Amino acid sequence: MGNRICELLGIKYPIFQGAMAWISESSLASAVSNAGGLGIIAAGNAPAEIVLAHIKKTKELTDKPFGVNIMLLSPHADEVAEICCKEGVKVVTTGAGTPGKYMEMFKDHKVIVIPVIPSVAIAKKMEKIGADAVIPEGMEAGGHIGKLTTMCLVPQIVDAVNIPVVAAGGIADGRGMAAVHMLGAEGFQIGTRFLVAKECIAHDNYKKAVIKAKDIDSVITGQITGHPVRSLRNKMTNRFLEVEKEEAKKDVPDIHRIEELGVGALRKAVVDGDMDGGTVMAGQIAALVNKEQAAEEIIQEIWGEYKELVK
Repeated sequence: MGNRICELLGIKYPIFQGAMAWISESSLASAVSNAGGLGIIAAGNAPAEIVLAHIKKTKELTDKPFGVNIMLLSPHADEVAEICCKEGVKVVTTGAGTPGKYMEMFKDHKVIVIPVIPSVAIAKKMEKIGADAVIPEGMEAGGHIGKLTTMCLVPQIVDAVNIPVVAAGGIADGRGMAAVHMLGAEGFQIGTRFLVAKECIAHDNYKKAVIKAKDIDSVITGQITGHPVRSLRNKMTNRFLEVEKEEAKKDVPDIHRIEELGVGALRKAVVDGDMDGGTVMAGQIAALVNKEQAAEEIIQEIWGEYKELVK
């Protein structure tokens, strides 16, 4: 494409596959990288040895660049960061904090660092400490979200920093990519669309729920805890909202009671296919996702749409 993201990473298309815990592993990441994008392994809260196994497997499945997303609140973040350096992972994206404590180590090992960020202030801070690019993620996204929309967040960050910007949140087709391109983004991170890729290991029930989703089917839970999450409505989210409402009436809400509801819920949905008791994380854009395709088909389709529109 001839933009800074492709040149920086050595990839054909400036398309990142979003890091989705329990979902983004070696099968999906390698398929996206082989198709010319940047596949990303989501470390989540997984122990370091699990992440290492996925890195090694991804290397077996692709010779193209791929990344690892480190959730900085994870108790295993230190070990995962070290493994990424030792294994020669080309790109690290980060979330839930600042990667400042690892920057010297990353730079010494020539790791490209691209933090996911929720605001202009944090974007500026990331540029200052040496980030190579940033990923502003709007609250339209699935999973853990911030407070600003992609439409508002991306142009403000483009104006605030000199490093490349990769837009995330609410992008599922070429129209979405063209829209954020007009706002100044040089790359595009897509999660929910890749969730239904044939190479994705998510349970078929999970994929079907996303494909069937309508425009108003996602809901935000956890706002009272300060860690809001977007997922598809089900019995689990209804229970979450009931408990949040009860706790909000108290002088001192029991945050632990709310957070306990989510323990193991994502695994229930992704691995077991429990669409009632699991947390089905997906973005607002799920209503535009209507078919299962191979990762390469997804990239070729959205890239073709994008090229026609930007002409």
